[in-house]
Amino acid sequence: MEIYLTPMECLEDVMVLYQDARRFMCAHGNPNQWAMGYPDKDLIAQEIIRKQSYICVDEQEIAAVFSFIGGEDPTYRNIYDGAWLNDAPYSTVHRICVARQGKGVGAFCLQWCLARCGNLRIDTHRDNWPMQSLLKKSGFIYCGRIFLEDGTERLAFQKNMLSSQKPARQ
Repeated sequence: MEIYLTPMECLEDVMVLYQDARRFMCAHGNPNQWAMGYPDKDLIAQEIIRKQSYICVDEQEIAAVFSFIGGEDPTYRNIYDGAWLNDAPYSTVHRICVARQGKGVGAFCLQWCLARCGNLRIDTHRDNWPMQSLLKKSGFIYCGRIFLEDGTERLAFQKNMLSSQKPARQ
């Protein structure tokens, strides 16, 4: 498996992956996380332009897509019922979408991100059990709840390879 910046000519293929992921989530008890066409084509195109969108290629096919964004995420400023592991600079993974379940692709993508930034934050919907399982298996620690700009709740996780993983004081 290899990871590359998403080329704009792959946008349509990436959007098919997100459409398939929405169907998968609906069929597995998570109909609300990416409802109503989220993420849309404009958002993904902007992330491609900003060089924040990545594809994982396996056997010459796109096996996953995700956003890897350095710097502070405004929705992570406030965390409830817990605390982040630290206040050190971090990167964030958003919208990870795996084409084939059970092949280790999601873990590979997370490991790739951790190799580039040893302090990684990610969030997921309460009903997204496959992602929660992947995060726990990959050594991410549940830190609390955050709220997106539209007010919806997400479960927040962090993995810190830079020092011991103890929650920061608030």
